[in-house]
Amino acid sequence: MAYILISVVIILFAVHFYRKAKRQSVKPFPEHWHKLLMDNVLFYRNLSKDRQLLFQQKMMQFLSEVYIDAVQFELEELDKILIAASAVIPVFGFKEWHYTNLSGILLYPDNFNEDMQFGSKDNSRNIGGIVGNGRFEKQMILSKKALYHGFKNTTDKRNTGIHEFVHLIDKMDDRTDGVPERLLEHQYAIPWLNLIHKEIEAINDNHSDIRKYGGTNQAEFFAVASEYFFERPSLLKKKHPELYKMLVKCFNQKLVRLSQE
Repeated sequence: MAYILISVVIILFAVHFYRKAKRQSVKPFPEHWHKLLMDNVLFYRNLSKDRQLLFQQKMMQFLSEVYIDAVQFELEELDKILIAASAVIPVFGFKEWHYTNLSGILLYPDNFNEDMQFGSKDNSRNIGGIVGNGRFEKQMILSKKALYHGFKNTTDKRNTGIHEFVHLIDKMDDRTDGVPERLLEHQYAIPWLNLIHKEIEAINDNHSDIRKYGGTNQAEFFAVASEYFFERPSLLKKKHPELYKMLVKCFNQKLVRLSQE
């Protein structure tokens, strides 16, 4: 399936030149998207009406700045809605935010392997999303299957879309190291690192309910802990109060109790 990789490269180059040549205007929020958001995005459903309007504005701003395309299937409205929601949720606490390190997103129909192939007979297809480097700089690839699962299951503390956008936030200072300098004030950096190391040790010793993948390194811990924070904030506050408080500071969001909890 080498042709898939070639196609991806061609599309990404096209996206790059498209973004340089044309900056989209911010379009009005389609009214029927409100129901789609209410039905599919719990974070949005828990917002007040005024905050929902703000969420809508931030979504449309994001969609005006980033090109989204699908590989081997036709992009649907809900695809764009869930991608935009994934982007807005982590930065909703900030008055203004632009993902200056992202220009295009490719949506695959299914999980893929390290060669970005998603053949049905390949057992190594376990990647739901990646933030690109090198020739894929400023690009993101997401699995539609993983994206939808993240919003459909609101209790498993997992959301691939949010996970990948948190990596982008982490990368805003040109280093994906689990220390989001754009979000954390300098005085919190050392306490944050100390907390990360303590939590990673607990994960790797099987003494934590934080997903095992969070014990891989600092960057993955930050992304995995952020998934937990946005999916199950009340549970995180109960089981990891220090981590919850730090993420409240980081994202400038004190989340309301979710109805599923």
